[in-house]
Amino acid sequence: MKNSLPVTNEGDIDLCLFIEPYCEDYWMKPGEALTVRSEVEGIDVWFDTSISKGCLTVWLYEDGDPHKIVGDYAVLDASGNRLESGHQRPHGQRWSAAGPIID
Repeated sequence: MKNSLPVTNEGDIDLCLFIEPYCEDYWMKPGEALTVRSEVEGIDVWFDTSISKGCLTVWLYEDGDPHKIVGDYAVLDASGNRLESGHQRPHGQRWSAAGPIID
């Protein structure tokens, strides 16, 4: 699917998919797959990603320009269902200004 980024947790621990600059989190169980998709028609969306321990952070930019943040997006499960921020968030998860704190 154009303007989408499929993500699969191939690890053996929960993985946080963190969407910036909105500080929205979607937690993936091992083996689970999600898709980040732009809801904007007619633009070329670039996905900038960074990885830290237990977390994949994603920014969506129009034409790769970091000054043009794409704000209309969805995170979908493998069945195509739209998920809400906090999906499967572990109980007691701690946060910092930079996102989730993975112990």
